[in-house]
Amino acid sequence: MKIVQEIEPDLQKPLVIAAMQDMGDVGSIVIDFINKSLNTSVFREISSSLPGYVIDNGGFIELPEETWEYRYAKDTIVFGGGAGQPPTNEELNELCQDVIDIAKKYSARFIYTVGGFHTNRDFGKEPKSFVTTTSSSLADRVRKLGVETTPEQSIITGFNGLILGFAKQNNIEGIGLYGELNDPKIPQYRSAKSIIKTLEKLTYQKFGDTAELDLMADAVEDKIRTRGSFDI
Repeated sequence: MKIVQEIEPDLQKPLVIAAMQDMGDVGSIVIDFINKSLNTSVFREISSSLPGYVIDNGGFIELPEETWEYRYAKDTIVFGGGAGQPPTNEELNELCQDVIDIAKKYSARFIYTVGGFHTNRDFGKEPKSFVTTTSSSLADRVRKLGVETTPEQSIITGFNGLILGFAKQNNIEGIGLYGELNDPKIPQYRSAKSIIKTLEKLTYQKFGDTAELDLMADAVEDKIRTRGSFDI
């Protein structure tokens, strides 16, 4: 993977929020919202050297630019977003380790990640967010804040699960927040909103007005009602 260090930010024991695109685009929606809300600045970029697909422009192809940004604001590092995840397990592991190395470099207090939680429950316009953590003691602390933990055993694949494993291996406390969704193929703005509200409770800080996420969710639902599908 190719890494470019733009600047060296002055950060002391920041929170790290790291997530990548996953089902329902939840990870990317949350990351983009927080970056916009906190007015973050880029300080490091990492790019994949092994594309998992090519773009056909009608007669000729182009290679995709798979690049993910580290951004920062006061006491916060935000990583990820983007349009995909590394195409191989080797690059995924390398990327997770890079996030851990950055967290250690700045003596990060916590690593948070976010993603989707696929369910058949009919939650209307109020999806829940469930949390899992890197230890049973941390799970107990989370429950005391009134936050629900994941209801059953499951396997979490991709960056938005694996980063918690890397955090645990490196003795960094980590929390994953996963918003309920029914259809992983369409953008899930209400799930992202639920995650942001839960993240605010856990971090004791505000990330901005989430009303725009409701408006975007309404637009998606209107499109599905009128067209019968959502074409991304």
